Amino acid sequence: MTDVALSALFVGLTFLAAGFVKGVVGLGLPTVAIGLLSVAMPPAAAAAMLIIPSLATNLWQTIAGPYLRVLLRRLAPLLLTIGFGTVSSIGILTGESAGLANGVLGAVLIVYAAMGLGGVRFDVRPGAERWLSPLMGFLTGLITGTTGVFALPVIPYLNSLGLAKDELIQALGLAFTVSTIALAAALAITGEFAAVDIGSSLLAVLPALAGMWVGQRLRGRIQAEAFRRWFFIGLILLGIYMLGRSLLRS
Repeated sequence: MTDVALSALFVGLTFLAAGFVKGVVGLGLPTVAIGLLSVAMPPAAAAAMLIIPSLATNLWQTIAGPYLRVLLRRLAPLLLTIGFGTVSSIGILTGESAGLANGVLGAVLIVYAAMGLGGVRFDVRPGAERWLSPLMGFLTGLITGTTGVFALPVIPYLNSLGLAKDELIQALGLAFTVSTIALAAALAITGEFAAVDIGSSLLAVLPALAGMWVGQRLRGRIQAEAFRRWFFIGLILLGIYMLGRSLLRS
């Protein structure tokens, strides 16, 4: 098998796995995809390949619910500052600090997975959301621009707002959609998301959607808590590997 065929197979299997995780637990596609792809390519290239599959799956999650108008109004400060933060930090992902981006990504994966395993949860007091939302959005954008992953701190923050289950799933889809668009714009500004990347990203849509479809169909047959536990353990191991590799290269 040629190197090109092996590369295409690796990318296809990565997005199939990432889509499957998203189908089962409702999140994790960018985290899994960026984490695995960054083992074989620069983080900026992995982020560019992620754009269209992430946008397709998150738009699907965003529009599949009745709360969109309410959430847009409530989360506007969060969504706007995600864009500002992403553009502000994109130079780390695309510049000469790509090795640092790998290390930061590894650390983010470890923290995110540890919080998931520990069941860490916060509660936002009434009135605090007004100033916390723009802060959490900006921090999410900074991490997105540095690593290509938009899991922290937006996931635990949205979990802390007391949203109903379906409302939370739609809110996550909305935040991830905005993060994906912001990442695509920031990569385009720096010249890291060109026509060739669009083609590669489009090819990744089918395995991502296929994995998501299978995951959704199997969701009721899989013990969700056991799956989430092993998912987070896998992320910790991947994060340790990426962080260790970054430290050894520095």
